[in-house]
Amino acid sequence: MSDRIAAGPQLDRVRPAAPSGVAELDFVPVPVPRPADGPAPGASPPPLDPPRRTMRALRDRHHELREDILAGRADGVARQHRLGKRTARERIDALLDEGSFIELDMYRRHQAHGLRMEENRPHTDGVVTGSGTIDGRRVFVYAQDFTIFGGSLGAAHASKIHKVMDLAISTGSPLIGLIDSGGARIQEGVVSLSGYGGIFQRSVQASGVIPQISVVLGPCAGGAAYTVALADFAFMVRDTAQLYLTGPDVVEAVSGQRVTHAELGGADVHGRRSGVATFVHDDEDACLADVRYLVSMLPANNLEYPPRSPECDATTDLRPRLADIVPVEPNRPYDMRAVVAELVDDGEYLEMHENWAQNVICLLARIDGEVVGVVGNQPMVLAGVLDVDAAQKAARFVRFCDAFSIPIVTLIDVPGFLPGVDQEHSGIIRHGAKLLYAYCEATVPRIHVIVRKAYGGAYIVMDSRTIGTDLSLAWPTNEIAVMGAEGAVNVIFRKELAAAADPARLRAELVEEYAEQLMHPHYAAERGLVDDVIDPVQTRAAVARGLAMLRNKRKPTPQRKHGNVPL
Repeated sequence: MSDRIAAGPQLDRVRPAAPSGVAELDFVPVPVPRPADGPAPGASPPPLDPPRRTMRALRDRHHELREDILAGRADGVARQHRLGKRTARERIDALLDEGSFIELDMYRRHQAHGLRMEENRPHTDGVVTGSGTIDGRRVFVYAQDFTIFGGSLGAAHASKIHKVMDLAISTGSPLIGLIDSGGARIQEGVVSLSGYGGIFQRSVQASGVIPQISVVLGPCAGGAAYTVALADFAFMVRDTAQLYLTGPDVVEAVSGQRVTHAELGGADVHGRRSGVATFVHDDEDACLADVRYLVSMLPANNLEYPPRSPECDATTDLRPRLADIVPVEPNRPYDMRAVVAELVDDGEYLEMHENWAQNVICLLARIDGEVVGVVGNQPMVLAGVLDVDAAQKAARFVRFCDAFSIPIVTLIDVPGFLPGVDQEHSGIIRHGAKLLYAYCEATVPRIHVIVRKAYGGAYIVMDSRTIGTDLSLAWPTNEIAVMGAEGAVNVIFRKELAAAADPARLRAELVEEYAEQLMHPHYAAERGLVDDVIDPVQTRAAVARGLAMLRNKRKPTPQRKHGNVPL
C-alpha cells in the first residue's frame, strides 16, 4: 500500500506507521471534542434548547384563552349592561337549562384581509353557537354578540350559523336565534351577503320540519330582517329591539321623512301594525321565559307529536260559567278569551299576535293534557268580522299547527267579511283565500264550535263542515245562514217593504219568520252540517272527547310537488 493518501483535493499527508500488532487504517482519525473541551476554535456555538412543551403549560395556556373568550371585552360587556341588554352568553344561560350548553366553534376567527381587518381577529367572530336543553329537550341556538364587530355578519360568523342550522335540521331539533346585530359586515363585502343567502336557504328548507324561533334583542337591519320574517315565531323586546330593512337615515335621504328607530321598526310597530312580531315583551327576562314556555308546547320536529301533560278528566268536566259568558242577542259583544279560559286546562294559554288583527285570536293551549291550536273570532273587536289582517294571521297559524301535528279547535262567531272599498282594494278576496286554503289543506284533527253567528262566506272559511272539519259542534245560540235575518229580509222583500203602509211592523214579522224557518238552532244539524248541538256547559267535555276520538286520524295527501297558496 502506498505511503501517501489523498486528504483533499490539493493536500497530501504522510501516513503514520501503525503500531505493532494493529492493522493499518485507511483513514486518519480526528479527535471529537467533548463538552468539557468547549467548541472547536472558530466554530459557532450550539443552539439553545427550545422551552420544554409540558402538558401543564399547554393546559394553562388553553384555560387562559378560554376564560378570556368567555369573559368577553370588559368595555363591550359594560356597554351592553348600560343599554339594559344582556350579553350573548348571559342570554343563552337564561334561555337554556343550567349547565346544558355545548358550545361549537368557540375559537373561530375571520380570515378577511384588507381595511385593517387582519389587525382585529377576535375569537367567536361575534356569534355564540351551540346546543342545549329546555326542560330537558334538545334545542340548537345561536346568539349574536354585539360587543364584537357590532354582531355584524361576516363569512366565519355566517358559517357558524349555517353549521347549527344544519345540525338542528339533521337531528330534528328546534332552532332559536337570539339576534343583536348591525347587519352585514361591510368590510367583508359580498361575502357577507352570501352568508345571509345561506341562512335564508336553510330556513326555507327547515320550514315545516323543525320549529324556528327568532328573538330580536337589539338591532336587526337590512337583509337580516328576513331571518325574522322566515321564522315560525318572532319575539321582540321594547326599547331595545329594532327591525327594518332600511334605517332612519336612508328613509330621510330618500323621502325626506324623519323617523326614529322605534317609530320605524320598534317592537310595538311590528306587534301592532305590521304583524311581524308574534310576541312583544317589556324586558329580556320575560321574553326568554316565554320562549321557554313556547318550546314546552311544541314538538321537536314534524315527525313527533307535541309533548303531552297528564290527563285531567276533561271529558267529564262541566263548566257552568259558559252558559253566562255569551249573550243570546247576536249583536252584543263579549270577550272570546273568556270562553277559551273555560275550555282549556287551568285557563292557561299562549296567545299569538295579541295586539295585531285583534278581531281574531290565535293561541296554543292544552285540553286534557293535549296541545291544541285555538282560532276564534273576537266579538269585542269589529264584531269579530274577518278582514285582510285577520285572515293572514289565522291562515299562518293554521298552517303551522298542521305542519307540526297540533289539532285545531275553531270557535266561530263571525258576522261576515268586513265590507268596504279599502278592504276590497287591499285584496280581501286574495287574503281570505289564504285562510280558506290553510283550513282545506290541514290534515290534523279539526273541531269547530259554532258559538253564535256564522254568516255567509266567512262561515265557510272558518273551517266549516263542507271544507273538511272533522267534528262540528254548535251551541243552541247558533245562527248559521247566508246573512243575518234583517239583512236577508231587506233583500228578499225589498219591494214589499217599500210598498207597505207600516214597513217597520212588516219587517219585524218577516225577520221573525225568516229566523224561525231558516236560522233555528237545529236547522244545520237536521241537514248533517252540524254533528251535535250541545249545552254550552258541556263544551270542554265535548271537545276533549272529540280530540280523543280523532287522535289517530290519518289522511293521506295527493302526490304533488306543492300547492299554489294564494300568497
